[in-house]
Amino acid sequence: MTSNMRMRLRLTGARGGLALGLAALALCSCNALPAHHDAPPPQRSESPSDDRDIAAAMLMADIFQTMQRLAQSPPAEQAEILATAREAYQHTPQGGAQLRYALLLATPGHPGRNPQLAQQLLRDLVAEPEMLVPIERAVALVELSQLNRELELQASNERVQVDATRLDQEHSVTAQRRLQAEIDENAALRKALDAAQAKLDAIATIERNLAERKPSNAPAPEVHQP
Repeated sequence: MTSNMRMRLRLTGARGGLALGLAALALCSCNALPAHHDAPPPQRSESPSDDRDIAAAMLMADIFQTMQRLAQSPPAEQAEILATAREAYQHTPQGGAQLRYALLLATPGHPGRNPQLAQQLLRDLVAEPEMLVPIERAVALVELSQLNRELELQASNERVQVDATRLDQEHSVTAQRRLQAEIDENAALRKALDAAQAKLDAIATIERNLAERKPSNAPAPEVHQP
């Protein structure tokens, strides 16, 4: 298992644990019983906001279970889970459907993961807080914060890699230019040496010719008659 896969699994567990905690807290707050033993049985609230909070908590719990299944399923089932969420979002591009699709896109461990699109969907949701109940807003904000940090770190790493590649290329170009300059300089020196050697050879040839002509120009010895 690579370090990236281990990090993704830890992210999945951390996100799922935090979100499940939020859902459990919402359920507990909606269904808490009085502490006094002599108190009458609690009456079920008929408030629409309470019903919506309970429904949202149950929805979030279902989403977290789907996220866990998405991270652990085979590729075919992962594609099916993501396609179902995408179709639901396209049919109702807002609220819980959009939040579910964004959270599944942000879940590590599957080929369809798209943190950039998940970030944009969550930003749109956070920009319209009236579309979500408190627990949904809390989960959206937490996941958006994690995605922001992840994508910022990824962008920073990419910049470092680009800078390193650029520096390597610059060093390579500089080295090539230096090598070519040395080659050109050696060629010029070789050419100058060849020219100097040619001059020396010419001077040596002239001197040898002069030395060979000197005996032929000397006067002939006198012959004495008896």
